[in-house]
Amino acid sequence: MKLTLIGSGYVGLTTGACFAEVGHEVMCVDNDTGKIATLLRGEIPIYEPGLADLVTQNVAAGRLSFTTSTEEGVDHGEVVFIAVPTPPNPDGSVDLKFIEKVAREIAPCLKEYKVIVDKSTVPVKTGEKVAETILRYAPSAEFDVVSNPEFLREGSAVADLMKPDRIVFGSNSDRASALMKKVYEPFVAPLLVTDIASAELIKHAANSFLALKISYINAISEICEASGADVELVAEGIGMDTRIGRAFLNAGLGYGGSCFPKDIAAFIAISEQLGVPFDLLKEVQRINRRQIDRFIDRIRKALWVLEEKRIAVWGLTFKPDTDDLRCSVAVDLVERLAAEGAVVTAYDPKGMERARELPLGSKIRLVASPEEAAVGVEALVIATEWPEFARVDFRKVRQSMLSPLLFDGRNLLAPGTMRGHGFDYHSIGRGAP
Repeated sequence: MKLTLIGSGYVGLTTGACFAEVGHEVMCVDNDTGKIATLLRGEIPIYEPGLADLVTQNVAAGRLSFTTSTEEGVDHGEVVFIAVPTPPNPDGSVDLKFIEKVAREIAPCLKEYKVIVDKSTVPVKTGEKVAETILRYAPSAEFDVVSNPEFLREGSAVADLMKPDRIVFGSNSDRASALMKKVYEPFVAPLLVTDIASAELIKHAANSFLALKISYINAISEICEASGADVELVAEGIGMDTRIGRAFLNAGLGYGGSCFPKDIAAFIAISEQLGVPFDLLKEVQRINRRQIDRFIDRIRKALWVLEEKRIAVWGLTFKPDTDDLRCSVAVDLVERLAAEGAVVTAYDPKGMERARELPLGSKIRLVASPEEAAVGVEALVIATEWPEFARVDFRKVRQSMLSPLLFDGRNLLAPGTMRGHGFDYHSIGRGAP
């Protein structure tokens, strides 16, 4: 099939590359001329494991192309996916101006029947608004709108697309449903076809439930610290219950990233607009905010005063295997330490280039390795659970530090091993240090 992706960010580019990999002829559109120029040069503007090879192979095979022209993209695709950003408004609701703009741009380009697919994460009723907008600018256009939420995890997005655990789309048209089934026929996965409103709610409901699990285990971690229990063992015991499962029961600094904070705030706003406030999710947010407050309190208690203290932070991205710093708890931690006067040296395996674009201030220094970050510091903080941090020679790191304080915000390391290396080791919910 001929498919078009409007928006070539994490979702659009990865989805387009994977569609091309299974044999579709895909055109990715973006109004960022610099991004398209980068892609046309064979360079990838984001880090996602496996994506660069996928793009290169499918461009060479003639199944993947790029353009800045919406009209060219709409002409190309039998099915046109909208995969543009949906950032949060100050009140937590979703800013849909990019979706609306694309709907306006698509309208005059519709010369024959097309399926227009909301791939971006959007509030319920957005499909209706997209249809209304297109009809306002092209009253005689022939099209259907479909909701097709994505369930990608940054760092494993290619695998999530090529071997999905489920495919969901919402449609009120048999004709559109038939085309969508054809799109996804090469992907062997359970398929759920719903009405549009249900599909739009599924993504927000799923992410909110996962965030609830994270905040739940973080609340349990506080009880573990007070009682001397080990949150890792508690999570293991809980996770062995097949009704619950072990995934997303990892205590730490809390969730971040471009999806969870935005989607939970959006779901709260959606529920309030519908007259059914979702107060449980407000508590999820509160626990998440409290987690980093508690962590900084522990650092402050150990160092007494943070002013002029030299602190190394390993990790800046919101999770491993990505270069994404959006809503990163690690970046928030660095900024808050610096705001209290600490002098921070920071390192991340993939996030350094993007970190240099942030207004981090003069008290934050970016360095080339985790070992360099730790030289002469009074405390070391692990803020992102990159596997390579666990493979560092901690005996040498300890020797290079001024004092042996180690704060593991992701429970990446073994307490006994770290104490054996001479560290005063602090983690989350694993008993008193």
